[in-house]
Amino acid sequence: MTRSPAALGLPVAHRSPGLPDRVTVYEVGARDGLQAEQARVPTAAKVRLIRDLTAAGLPVVEATSFVSPRWIPQLADAADVLTALREAGADLSRHPVLVPNDRGLDRALDAGASAVAVFVSATETFARRNLAMGRSEAVEVAGKVTERALAAGVRVRGYVSMVFGDPWEGPVRPERVAEVTRDLADAGCHEVSLGDTIGVGTPGHVGAVLAAVAEAGVARDRIALHFHDTYGQALANVHAGLLAGVTTFDASVGGIGGCPYAGSATGNLATEDLLWMLTGLGIETGADLDAAMRAGLRVTALLGRPSPSRVVQALDRDWPDGDGDRPDGDRPDGDRDG
Repeated sequence: MTRSPAALGLPVAHRSPGLPDRVTVYEVGARDGLQAEQARVPTAAKVRLIRDLTAAGLPVVEATSFVSPRWIPQLADAADVLTALREAGADLSRHPVLVPNDRGLDRALDAGASAVAVFVSATETFARRNLAMGRSEAVEVAGKVTERALAAGVRVRGYVSMVFGDPWEGPVRPERVAEVTRDLADAGCHEVSLGDTIGVGTPGHVGAVLAAVAEAGVARDRIALHFHDTYGQALANVHAGLLAGVTTFDASVGGIGGCPYAGSATGNLATEDLLWMLTGLGIETGADLDAAMRAGLRVTALLGRPSPSRVVQALDRDWPDGDGDRPDGDRPDGDRDG
């Protein structure tokens, strides 16, 4: 029997003092979620996912990444995805793309991108493993890419990885995170997303990092938070961020994703679970939970596994086609070598 939020009733909203009235849920599933998947997802399925999530009311749905196809073959069709969105009339300012360097920016601009993101690491080891350069050099490269993008009239977001811990270096000092965050903000990033890449953060740690970032002079309204649920702390960490005044949180529909260069990283915080909690707190998002669930179920069916979202599991939804069958017509062919 199909059940949904409409049938069960959404959580009763109880406002808590000191929380924001409205929050932006920044959807990263089509990029950060799919990049870790080995089974190739067809371009048309990616475009459908992005359009479904946009139709669900999510204000920003990150589209793809212009990284080298040798590094992440799953995203080799980045230009095709962006072209398909543009031809469908999508507002590309709502679909940022990740660019690792000048070459990535060139490709993104050629494809018509109007919003991009750059990324750095808070730690030296991960910068060398993920970006093939030292931490300081990565910050310098990101700054130059940001300068070029802004000159082209393109908005830029920044990402900082390994904010709460690094599998090779261990705990990360909040002051180190604050330093690279300030560098990205000073370079012109309108917003900087702080990522718990391996999911080791806890609510107190979130508060310490945000305090250090504020001490470094970065305004709270320029900060977003990006949590992984490795240790089951993602929603608790979101709540800590809300109490500290953060109003933008990254999430991935169906909880898909992880970092392909950090072996201990598991899935992102599920968009469905985040929307359920925010609804219960009486915080506006503009998103339709039922529509987001349907999009999430379609992509996890495509990947051949159940959704890890606790909300989806609790509501026990049928597959999106409505007849209990997985949409096999969208399933990847299983050829991991492409």
